[in-house]
Amino acid sequence: MTDATAAPASDGRGDRQRRGPRDDGRPRRPTADDGVLVVDKPAGWTSHDVVARVRRLASTRKVGHAGTLDPMATGVLVLGVGRATRLLTYVTGADKDYTATVRLGVRTSTEDAEGETLGVVDASAVTPDAVAAAAAALTGDLLQVPSAVSAIKVDGQRAYARVRAGEHVELAARPVTVPRFDVLAARTASATGGDGADVTVLDVDVAVTCSSGTYVRALARDLGDALGVGGHLTALRRTRVGGYGLAVARTLDDLAAAPDDVAVDVLPMAAAARAAFPVRELTEREARALSYGQGVPVGDAPDGPVAAIAPDGALVAVVSRRGDLLRPEVVLAPAG
Repeated sequence: MTDATAAPASDGRGDRQRRGPRDDGRPRRPTADDGVLVVDKPAGWTSHDVVARVRRLASTRKVGHAGTLDPMATGVLVLGVGRATRLLTYVTGADKDYTATVRLGVRTSTEDAEGETLGVVDASAVTPDAVAAAAAALTGDLLQVPSAVSAIKVDGQRAYARVRAGEHVELAARPVTVPRFDVLAARTASATGGDGADVTVLDVDVAVTCSSGTYVRALARDLGDALGVGGHLTALRRTRVGGYGLAVARTLDDLAAAPDDVAVDVLPMAAAARAAFPVRELTEREARALSYGQGVPVGDAPDGPVAAIAPDGALVAVVSRRGDLLRPEVVLAPAG
């Protein structure tokens, strides 16, 4: 359920100067340092709402996020502040963990609880073994049809905008990987059918680990379809994005409760990179070479993006292997 956007990178100065007073007359906080902020997004907020709030709290416009969460969802939303926005491209592609609740027996127009009910059927005959088997069949490498109300662009316009305008949208299946789709618990509930009578439905709590681009609401839809009763998502909580989990997440209330003369506390660039990437420790000479955009020996670095860390602990660059050298994809500690 991701659709990454990132704010422009900062000028790298990381100053903590105050700006003018806020609209309510209170002084603005000092500008936050460059770094990553993991927010526990509250229900009812869009990802853009969270970015706007953090921009005010961090006293900078240079804030972006690494993959959206729907308004009904809660949990891990990774933000970059200042130069750390340049790391978000890599975080966006990381795998993710979710806990969710799927209601079997009710189909909706958006495949979640915010949509219009399209149909209600009795799910009392669905057994726990059948649910577990259907979930197991939705693991591994899959071709998933995204939700029609996703943020995927169709001819330059978001799919959800076309749906809201009354268009019928069909999206092509996309390859995704779902290593885990486990049933944690199930319980019966009731829903009102089209004739006004109560119908027995089944609420199923699940845990999901999936690749970037996987739609958990589509998993809920497909689980219900596989069982012949339909289904939709009623709750969703993201518990991990790559190396960032709820253990390092902060609520917006916690961030706002800090004294006005204290800058928002972010995860420093190097620590943030260590949580997200393998690390290549550099010598002084290698750090200088990378800062000038030059390559360095691969050493013991694995394939894929690698965080290059200087002897003083600073993040110099994100590098990748090209031939027999590691070359910078993005330089974060420029020469000079």
